[in-house]
Amino acid sequence: MSHVRPLLYAAALLLLNACGSGPRVPDWQMNAQSSMERATAAYMSGNASVEKNEFKRAREQLASTGKMELVIRAELIRCAARVAALTFEDCSGFEALRADASAADIAYANYLAGRANPADAALLPEPQRAILAASSDTAATAAAQAISDPLSRLVAAGALFRANRATPELLTLAIDTASAQGWRRPLLAWLNVQAQRAEKAGDTAETARLRRRIALVQSPTP
Repeated sequence: MSHVRPLLYAAALLLLNACGSGPRVPDWQMNAQSSMERATAAYMSGNASVEKNEFKRAREQLASTGKMELVIRAELIRCAARVAALTFEDCSGFEALRADASAADIAYANYLAGRANPADAALLPEPQRAILAASSDTAATAAAQAISDPLSRLVAAGALFRANRATPELLTLAIDTASAQGWRRPLLAWLNVQAQRAEKAGDTAETARLRRRIALVQSPTP
């Protein structure tokens, strides 16, 4: 699950630096890290029940420290995975804690919601800064393509889509990224968007091809 770690915004901020230096990593830290990774991976694969249980474990471990900032960032990680899969809903876990959020946390939440202020680009996690600072939709797509971590790349694509800045090339990038990782949930979401656009454009052959691919992802065995 190493592909999950860069999204953890980053793990050094969320967990690994949470308790300072020392020869032994506390159990809560390792448990929370592992559960967050499993929760994110489960969500991307479409396993909602596993995601829910693993996130609950991670949140409990983080809450045991009394460090509000850790729980806030965990909630943002959870929301980011949903944006990557085009599941646009209120980030309720974060909103319940907004009063204790930092400026960086608020900037990231706004970014995920598609209402970021370009002036806040420096407050975002490093992979997302160029996305917000891009001067055009084409430049933003190029910035997303330059993100090496696949999950961070999908988060960027989802944020751009939510902000009505998705180019056709961005859709292809998101589909290729999800496909390469075998992430069923975001792959289906992005394929459906591409199919809807093809249908709207009157491209019946492309629409049919995409619908066949969607059916394959939904039902991988005969």
